[in-house]
Amino acid sequence: MQNINTLQQLFNQYLLDNHIDKEPKALYEPFNYIMNIGGKRMRPVMALLACYLFEEDVEKALPVALSVEVFHNFSLVHDDIMDEAPLRRGQPTVHSKYGLNSGILSGDVMLIFAYDYLRHSPRQQAIGQLYQTLSEVAIQVCEGQQYDIDFEQRDDVRLEEYLQMIEMKTAALLAGSLKMGAIAAGANPEDQKHLSEFGRLTGIAFQIQDDFLDTFGDPQKVGKRVGGDIVQNKKTCLIIKALELATPEVRERLLHLYAQQTSNEQEKVTTVTNIFIELGIPEFLRNLRNDYQKRAYEHLEQVNAPKEKKDILFGLAESLLVREL
Repeated sequence: MQNINTLQQLFNQYLLDNHIDKEPKALYEPFNYIMNIGGKRMRPVMALLACYLFEEDVEKALPVALSVEVFHNFSLVHDDIMDEAPLRRGQPTVHSKYGLNSGILSGDVMLIFAYDYLRHSPRQQAIGQLYQTLSEVAIQVCEGQQYDIDFEQRDDVRLEEYLQMIEMKTAALLAGSLKMGAIAAGANPEDQKHLSEFGRLTGIAFQIQDDFLDTFGDPQKVGKRVGGDIVQNKKTCLIIKALELATPEVRERLLHLYAQQTSNEQEKVTTVTNIFIELGIPEFLRNLRNDYQKRAYEHLEQVNAPKEKKDILFGLAESLLVREL
């Protein structure tokens, strides 16, 4: 019986075995750097678990697992450039360490390699479907990123729009990882669909919870100071829903708070947090997250695979989602 730790170790060894030692060094060193500075390896593990539901030999899904992890890190490299972020996983971002041009070009080659790894899948007849699935995911991630950028300039973003954005930007790759792992194992289309929906709904629930914990989480458990999204004036589901529910006076006050930078960050965080509480935002988000996760588990139940194997995937989702919400 497989477990999460075993699959993580299996993937990390495969990643090590596929270390790129090529010239020009300036192109591939940033590639290797971002791939080896940590990360939960959640997406490759999900791909391997999806394969394991239908196939004992999970090594058949290792090329898929590497593909989705390389794609994920490619997206992080380019996101960090757009956000002008100095750190990723506590380390300098690629563009900070190697320069902007190297960051762009290394990200480009990572995307190409994400496709190239798929041709090593043992189920050669499935490679076309794997390519198509990754392409669909890649387009959604790019669309989601553009919506996220567009929302920065708007004060009228509706919750439905925000949920669609995180579905594309965050949840699509979780869904794709599971679907591609199932394809690698030869699962039927119906099971592929249920796993994809499980990943999509879990991804949305995860982002809702992440937004919640940034404001209402325990700093000791979350691992960072709460209120960062408020300080940075980030549009998350908390502020979007609050603006929908607020009276005109409170709405105007929130917009004013989110339109400025302040030297007294703690006062701003406290003021906005209290408004969220008065509007019932915490309870609303708990119910919203629970609804998405309930529907996700319903899809997992429909997958035609042994319960003891599905329980491992269920446990992984629980470990991601049942923290503080």
